[in-house]
Amino acid sequence: MACPTHRLPLAGLAGVLLALPASAAAQDMQPVGRFEIDRTEVTIGQFRRFAEATGTVTAAERAGGGSTYEGGWQQRRGWTWRAPFGSPGGEREPAVHLNYREAEAFCRWAGKRLPTDSEWGEAAYVERRAQPPSGFVTGRRYPYPTGESPRGANCLAGDCGEVRTVPHAVSSRGRGHAEAGTTRAGVNGLFEMGGNAWEWVDSGPGPEKRTRGGSWWYGAQAMRDEHIQGKPFDTAVVYIGLRCARDR
Repeated sequence: MACPTHRLPLAGLAGVLLALPASAAAQDMQPVGRFEIDRTEVTIGQFRRFAEATGTVTAAERAGGGSTYEGGWQQRRGWTWRAPFGSPGGEREPAVHLNYREAEAFCRWAGKRLPTDSEWGEAAYVERRAQPPSGFVTGRRYPYPTGESPRGANCLAGDCGEVRTVPHAVSSRGRGHAEAGTTRAGVNGLFEMGGNAWEWVDSGPGPEKRTRGGSWWYGAQAMRDEHIQGKPFDTAVVYIGLRCARDR
């Protein structure tokens, strides 16, 4: 569930911001109506600072590795947010193998929250910039987070074209993820809202939590607004990450 909003006196707010690492307090965010959202997925470097500051050991780390789905769930020994494909990941790679509670905790630590399902959908498909660049029109709803076409996203190559992905990805399907912010910017100037990694969203109470946007493991159809997929909140797999939001 979304974290409650508390109004702090200015002195208290300044103390909170000073307590946050600069990368968390000032991460690039995009205004979308009454909220703003991270322009990129949370990275390994950002999650590392959270883990070191809080002493967090994720469920995938405690279990010895996260999972992939290949004719059934398969645990991958040593695959964690630190090493998405079994070898150390780069600081700019998306942080994956994180369950819903861990995603929620990161956003809270960063002074933010997970976006609601409706917020994520608005940011991904409805252009809200007053003066968007060529190819986007203010107020228009698009079928994909990349715009009229899925081209330029990191999904299965036959649907989205070729993009540059990390060289150490090991998988029987797809090409692995790309570094955050390296594929083509889409609606509202956001990166990787379609493809790359599914993203946890706040979809209300219950053990099933929604993930949005598709991933490199799936084709373009999973990037569309009507494609909503739920997973148990304790799921930690190679193609689920997050981004955060906050009220304006």
